[in-house]
Amino acid sequence: MIDPNAPTARRVMISKILLLIVALAAAAVAAQKPADILFLVSAAFSFAAAAFFPALVLGIFWKRANKWGASLGMVAGLGVTFYYMVTTQPWLRGVFGVTSPVELWWGIQPISAGLFGVPVGFAVIIIVSLLTPAPTRQTQELVEHVRYPDLKLAKA
Repeated sequence: MIDPNAPTARRVMISKILLLIVALAAAAVAAQKPADILFLVSAAFSFAAAAFFPALVLGIFWKRANKWGASLGMVAGLGVTFYYMVTTQPWLRGVFGVTSPVELWWGIQPISAGLFGVPVGFAVIIIVSLLTPAPTRQTQELVEHVRYPDLKLAKA
């Protein structure tokens, strides 16, 4: 967050503006009819899996994961997925001017590009987290609370 002390009304307004921008960007891409709907939906899931899945899993189940590892792991997973799609999917090849021959990795179609981004994301998060300072004790306790919430408090 840029300003964690911002009033709730301001954060809600910014969220709505950003949602509108994302919706307009999605509508602009869809209006170009770059590919069939199956590819677009699958690409969205590949990007989401490569960017978020490793950070979510390690963020919850490995207390040593830190913000640097998660951030760089998300960028790396997304980058590998994006690179594979750009170099193998016909519409994206045209947009970015890729003229080299299409070379599928192990015969995997671009629709499944997240298959390469997810393990890269895991590896980068683990390596970077081990090379940078561990999260604070308070952060580790928060992770512990997310994993094992105090159910007695929820009943009260």
